[in-house]
Amino acid sequence: MNWLQTCAAVVPCFDEGAAIGGVVRGIRPHLQEVIVVDDGSVDETASAAAAAGAAVLRHATNLGKGASVNRGLAAAHEAGFGWAALLDGDGQHKPEDLPRLLACAERTGAALVIGDRMHNSGAMPWLRRQVNRWMSRKLSQRSGRLLPDTQCGFRLVNLEAWRGLRLRAGRFEVESEMLLAFIGAGYRVEFTPIQVVGRGAHSHIDPVLDTWRWFKWWNGLRQSAGDS
Repeated sequence: MNWLQTCAAVVPCFDEGAAIGGVVRGIRPHLQEVIVVDDGSVDETASAAAAAGAAVLRHATNLGKGASVNRGLAAAHEAGFGWAALLDGDGQHKPEDLPRLLACAERTGAALVIGDRMHNSGAMPWLRRQVNRWMSRKLSQRSGRLLPDTQCGFRLVNLEAWRGLRLRAGRFEVESEMLLAFIGAGYRVEFTPIQVVGRGAHSHIDPVLDTWRWFKWWNGLRQSAGDS
């Protein structure tokens, strides 16, 4: 498959002016089209991304990662791409791992390929590692299959498959929602090992607020399914 013609990169980000230029430049040897969704940044994110060669979409206010992911995927689909690779804008995902995701899709026929960091989970902060394992265990139980790293945002998405799903999560719950939606629709989902890079002190994940949002999403999912 000619991935340069069929796949775009989508990078949702918020206040990543210091990192986004390097992220875009790192992606372009692997995928020429890079779409950065600037989620209401108040720094130089948009200008730095554009200077590095990305197409930039901007939100006037911060709407959340889920909203940015879905806008970027929609833009890639409207531009005629059949696939999109999702990477975070803070540099925690290494663009040189992109060929791993592309090769996995070609080898397995998966419609969704997710990076797996758990082979080297000791490199992740302790609290994030425990929360990730707990969430992955819950989602594995619901789906009936082993899902080793459900919260990783480094993904390869088949856009025709994605377009037929109804995704509503506005913030970091989008990763869990997307994964279960693909599985529920009968699409093949695969995981492939990637490098583990810490977010550091600059992380926009709030360990309390975002975990609470995930619980709220999870409880809503259980109630809609009639779980006790």
